[in-house]
Amino acid sequence: MKKNHNDVWKSCLTIIRDNIPSTSFRTWFIPIVPIKLERNILTIQVPSAFFYEYLEEQYIDILRKTLRKELGVDAMLEYSIVVDSNTSVNSKPYTVKLPAKDNINLKGQPVSLPLSNESQIKNPFIIPGIKKVHINPQLNPEYSFKNFIEGDCNRLGRSAGYALANNPGKTAFNPLFIYGGTGLGKTHLAQAIGIEVKARYPEKTVLYVPAHKFVQQFSEATRNNNRNDFLHFYQMIDVLIIDDVHEFAGKEKSQDTFFHIFNHLHQSGKQLILTSDRPPIELTGLSKRLISRFKWGLSADLQSPDYYTRVAILKQKVYNSGIELADDIIDYIASNIDSHVRELEGALVTLIAQSTFNKKTITIELAKKIIDKIVKQTKREITIDYIQKVVCDYFEMNIDVLQSKTRKREIVQARQIAMYFSKNMTNSSLSTIGSQIGGKDHATVLHAYKTVNNLVETNKEFKSYIGDIEKKLKFY
Repeated sequence: MKKNHNDVWKSCLTIIRDNIPSTSFRTWFIPIVPIKLERNILTIQVPSAFFYEYLEEQYIDILRKTLRKELGVDAMLEYSIVVDSNTSVNSKPYTVKLPAKDNINLKGQPVSLPLSNESQIKNPFIIPGIKKVHINPQLNPEYSFKNFIEGDCNRLGRSAGYALANNPGKTAFNPLFIYGGTGLGKTHLAQAIGIEVKARYPEKTVLYVPAHKFVQQFSEATRNNNRNDFLHFYQMIDVLIIDDVHEFAGKEKSQDTFFHIFNHLHQSGKQLILTSDRPPIELTGLSKRLISRFKWGLSADLQSPDYYTRVAILKQKVYNSGIELADDIIDYIASNIDSHVRELEGALVTLIAQSTFNKKTITIELAKKIIDKIVKQTKREITIDYIQKVVCDYFEMNIDVLQSKTRKREIVQARQIAMYFSKNMTNSSLSTIGSQIGGKDHATVLHAYKTVNNLVETNKEFKSYIGDIEKKLKFY
């Protein structure tokens, strides 16, 4: 009896299921759809080019064996690859043919696969051809656990970080998602974990990457047709630390690539450490599937340090600087600067600098004079969320209305004003601003900025709105 494609694939799955972990089987084989069988060529549809590449890399041997068992030594496999998940169902997919005994690329030409050899993978941080063991982890040795002061504000994150450093990829803290405001020690803690892993497991590959750097590398790899090298480089990492993942907002292709890297590392038992300025549930401009993965492990909140933690931080900083400082001076600094660690350390550095340059002894009087001046000059960081709140309060509307897709003139205008001030008063990119204000793109933000500027010049009433809101923001 002549075999059909469904029967052949069903028989192949029966063998494959018994030879690989059940999780891997569900992830990589259940989504495959058999399409047709002609002259010993089985055509299967896979969801993406990455999916095809992963099958080629991890499961080509078992595919080859099962196909030969069902169709004979001349069996061939044809992939029908869906080009884009956003492509309409009527779009025509492209295909590649794969002899069961050879590897080929997407153009259908026989090739060897150099990416299986780690020495051939291009390192986006340095130069092509670097070996895995020589990858620079990009870690700052000053950001160690030794220099990270524990307090109630960060105890959960520090404890979890230290625990996973002892057993990376094998604890429930995968990923470890560290979040908190500016200057609270997210980068320090994330890098401290990486440093501890390298100390305990020198053979493991650890890598720290700011999210904006990842996006930049991905863009360069795309321009240079090196996406595969980029993908495989990151798939080699044992402990991957991505700082400020909220900066992926609006970068759909970078998000998609990181999603696949995340899946590969997580399924391979590798460790992921992520930082952000907000918890996963509050992230905007990121795909739901990516956010859901950020929730898989542990989310640890870093809060502003309490008085006793601030005192401990200052004492350690003083000790490391090799100077002496009276307890009443440390007490005064800790009591008057309570926002975040970075500002606390900055105040101490300023005090030491003033004493050194002016050749004055650090007294409580000098400390009060300098610290009081710093406190008066210090302004809270203005965020996109805060700008939206001020604008909504001014126009007496709910923030949900501002975030909605309504095209009512007064709502659109308020949204444009929020975008205008976000561009002027934050360091956020246009894409980030748009993603947080109604899920818009960078072009919409740029249009809003130009519109507000034009109205300020031509409409007195509108100009007064802008002036009032600007005063409220400046007095924050």
